[in-house]
Amino acid sequence: MPTLDMPDRPHLDSFRRQARALQRAVRTGDPDAAARVARHHPGGLPGDAGDFRLSAAQFVVAREYGFASWPRLTHYLETVAEHGWDGRLRAASADDPAEEFCRLACLTYGREDGPARWAQARHLLARHPDLTTANIWAAAAAARPEDVDRLLAERPRRVAERGGPFGWRPLFYLVYSRCDPDVPAERVLAVARRLLDAGADPDEGYLFDALPSPFTLLTGVFGHGELGLRSQPAHPHWRELGRLLLDAGADSNDAQALYNRMFEPDDAHLELLFEYGLGTGDGGPWKRRIGELSTPAQMLRVQLRWAVEHHQRDRVRLLVEHGVDFRSPFEDDGPAWSPGDGRTPVELATLNGDTEIAGYLVAQGAAPPDPDPVHELIAAAFRADRPALDRVRAEHPGAVAEARRTRPGLIVWAAAQAPVETVVLLAGLGFDVNAYGRGDAPVEEPWETALHHGAAAGDVELTRRLLDLGADPDLRDRRFDATPLDWARHLHQPSTAALLEPVTTPPASGA
Repeated sequence: MPTLDMPDRPHLDSFRRQARALQRAVRTGDPDAAARVARHHPGGLPGDAGDFRLSAAQFVVAREYGFASWPRLTHYLETVAEHGWDGRLRAASADDPAEEFCRLACLTYGREDGPARWAQARHLLARHPDLTTANIWAAAAAARPEDVDRLLAERPRRVAERGGPFGWRPLFYLVYSRCDPDVPAERVLAVARRLLDAGADPDEGYLFDALPSPFTLLTGVFGHGELGLRSQPAHPHWRELGRLLLDAGADSNDAQALYNRMFEPDDAHLELLFEYGLGTGDGGPWKRRIGELSTPAQMLRVQLRWAVEHHQRDRVRLLVEHGVDFRSPFEDDGPAWSPGDGRTPVELATLNGDTEIAGYLVAQGAAPPDPDPVHELIAAAFRADRPALDRVRAEHPGAVAEARRTRPGLIVWAAAQAPVETVVLLAGLGFDVNAYGRGDAPVEEPWETALHHGAAAGDVELTRRLLDLGADPDLRDRRFDATPLDWARHLHQPSTAALLEPVTTPPASGA
């Protein structure tokens, strides 16, 4: 698992400098440098630190960024140079109306995304209806087949030319466009067919800000993501457009599309992708370009873990029915929200208080979890089962203290996933109502408090109960340095904002 984040605009020279700096530090006896080597180099330090070679330092740097070797890192950087996309372009306005239309029309997976931006694109097109006549990227974004046909007839190689404000090829602008939610399907599909017939690559993609998971055409078609359906909707004709791309040969194992769609319970995208071999094959051209990408089987195991932990019962069944491994423990390194912690899916379901998923998995052949007082106590709390909670406490007096020690941020996860009564039960057991944790995954990472989640979700009952339990409305989260009130306002939750405003200390004058 990487210990360092890849910079937005990586360059090989920067990594060479890091390796040389590490080599010098090791040779001068720096203990932190020695610890880095011990952690990442199987051979450890040489007997004489002065013999520490540059190649060994390069290996350590590569491993710190999640790559198996220095050549694998350099190959990835070459891939970024060819397929990378600089997210700063989304905010750089253009003087040319066609360029500006493309910039405003497309989903860019930045905080600028949303209906207001796309409305600006529609208004610009209405003021300049001819902006698509000489610009194939704008013609694609506006789904104007006549203009696309004429421009390709004039110069067929336009199908593969990068251009517009983002340096994308025409088909990418078509599938990422969100400017017109009422665009007729026949126009969109006509443009897509024309571009594919002219040689557009159905597996085209870009590495947004050098992230290793490519944003492909399918990623754009399926939409969704961390900012929600309002800001990152699917293409209005995602099903027909997705099927067209898959029929043209797009690989169904699209890690970024799976990630973006996992937050909502709708499984229609998975059903379509399973028709075209999701979970099978070698991972396609992007896996060949970036060896560190997960295999198709690993992608679906991550999907299973998320579904189990977020009570997505229909998705669990769908994944199991399509052969996803539901018996083995999660032991491989994964993203922070899907760790390889040795637990099985049924253990996770039980721990999360989800007896329905746990029972289904056992009925399908999963081994029931071994007895564990701490897990039993947490599961009882998540079911809001007071009698079971009292029984575990009576039989295992140390279980509560051990649960508080190992899961100090549990109350944040409970606020996001369990009934309000669970939060009250945990507070009564001594869990800190002001603890920091994560509401999107059951891992110990100090992101926000339970009150932040209640405010952001617009959950008045949860917010009120947390305040009654002693939650501090002035605490700021560790990512955005914002109070729960700030979260409520930012996410347009007037009900919780009204509850928090009287009890939140106003910022100092001039702050």
